[in-house]
Amino acid sequence: MKLFEYEAKEILSSYEIPIPNGGLADSPAQAREIAMRVKAPVAVKAQALVAGRGRAGGILFASSPDEAELASRKLFGAEIKGYRIQSVLVEQKLDIAKELYLGITVDRSSRCYVAIASSQGGAEIEEIASTSPEKIIKVSIDPLHGFRPYHTRQIVRKLGYGGNQMLELATIFLKLCRVAMDYDADLCEMNPFIETTRGEFVAGDARLIIDDNALYRHPEFQRRLIEKGKSELAPQELEAREKGLVYVRLQGNIGVIGNGAGLVMATLDAIQLHGGHPANFLDVGGGASPDRMAAALDLVFSDPRVDVVFINVLGGITRCDEIAKGILDAKSRMDFVKPVVIRLVGTKEEEGRQMLEQTGIQVLDSMEEAVERVVESVDVKK
Repeated sequence: MKLFEYEAKEILSSYEIPIPNGGLADSPAQAREIAMRVKAPVAVKAQALVAGRGRAGGILFASSPDEAELASRKLFGAEIKGYRIQSVLVEQKLDIAKELYLGITVDRSSRCYVAIASSQGGAEIEEIASTSPEKIIKVSIDPLHGFRPYHTRQIVRKLGYGGNQMLELATIFLKLCRVAMDYDADLCEMNPFIETTRGEFVAGDARLIIDDNALYRHPEFQRRLIEKGKSELAPQELEAREKGLVYVRLQGNIGVIGNGAGLVMATLDAIQLHGGHPANFLDVGGGASPDRMAAALDLVFSDPRVDVVFINVLGGITRCDEIAKGILDAKSRMDFVKPVVIRLVGTKEEEGRQMLEQTGIQVLDSMEEAVERVVESVDVKK
């Protein structure tokens, strides 16, 4: 789960990591008040759960409270990469001498956290990592021994710092690691991490992404997954969570419903192998009831991008006759205005097949044949 910048900075500040003076505004009037309190030129930053806000026009600068109010008016209600802005962070504009990058993330190949640093932070960090990997410093964090002060000092020396600055920056990096560990972070980064013209260090921007599987340890954020306006999930993904379905929005036009994550993943692969493009991943889970199946169909049909729906069920604890009841329930309420291809195999297969075929719905037992028919139906429509 992604946190907003202001939330990540509040957490950093609680660990005594320096952040700019400022505050969150939910209205232009509040933005003006914060700018007056800061008493300095300010940055007005749209709060959106997306990267690359600056390039998308989501960060504006103001030299007075009036300008801060005007800048916030431009941002409120605007859309940045599909995300509608509902709040802005108004904070002191920093006098930048140098932009650094400090981050903690998960190295899945090594099965451990890794500390990452660079003397060249900012918006181009991904490009630097690709074109000049020697400028990126990486240190694996041993799960047993952890991230020690001598590790941070070694990294900071490689960044070109010595003396008191080296000790200060090393201490901050150690605190950043504690944040990542305490919040079960997939990613915890400060980019850019600013060295000001006075030689001080401040987190210019911050990102914190918490592992969804660890949210039970962070109840203060758990509700955020389904809160409209505060979740990074698409509307269909929010609705799916409310109904107990596992749904991920993709970029194609073929709706996919299956039972079991492995089967759904295999279905997506098969569709792409045959030249199709899945619109979603939807797993109704094991032992799915008719109501859950009907809810899944409602969800997929609500996506205007979907041209055809593929239902792929391999019944174990899931009964094919229960799946058939859910399909018929959905059909009775909304009819199927788009093609639906169904493959049913497993427990109560004959009963489910008979129920569907009696209403004129054809059922296939070959996944290969079903995938081919799905892709062909999209091609025919085009």
